[in-house]
Amino acid sequence: MLRDTLTGSMKDAMKAKDQITLSTLRLVNAAIKQQDIDVRASGNEDGIADSEILSLLQKMIKQRRESIRMYEEGGRADAAAQEAAEIEVIERFLPQMMSEAEVEAALEEVIAETGAGSIKDMGPVMAALKQKYAGQIDFGSVSPIVKQRLCALAKAA
Repeated sequence: MLRDTLTGSMKDAMKAKDQITLSTLRLVNAAIKQQDIDVRASGNEDGIADSEILSLLQKMIKQRRESIRMYEEGGRADAAAQEAAEIEVIERFLPQMMSEAEVEAALEEVIAETGAGSIKDMGPVMAALKQKYAGQIDFGSVSPIVKQRLCALAKAA
């Protein structure tokens, strides 16, 4: 389970006195605990699933990339380097990103499984992709591809 891996890595970072890894993993664990608290209100006592943790990690990376851009524009290279180091730590816990060909194949598979045939089916297709391939696909960049594919299917029908 991903939680156990994160906890084990945090303990290893403590022993190794690796401050950047330790502080980053503490931030990750705090974000996970916050999500756990949020889902408890809806009756989920188990907390968030690994797929949701992967999505959370991707979100954290995206936030840090935006921060790097802003720090670089502001001439704060030291802060940008700190954010980049945090990204490196977080990326250790993400699965290997899928290649473009693998994304195309996964998209075809999900469209077939969901029976999608028009742009109206984009929500279920994206939800299925997120369920099956969390942490392996950049959903921000795949969204326009899904839209294009579904529009093409609707025109062909």
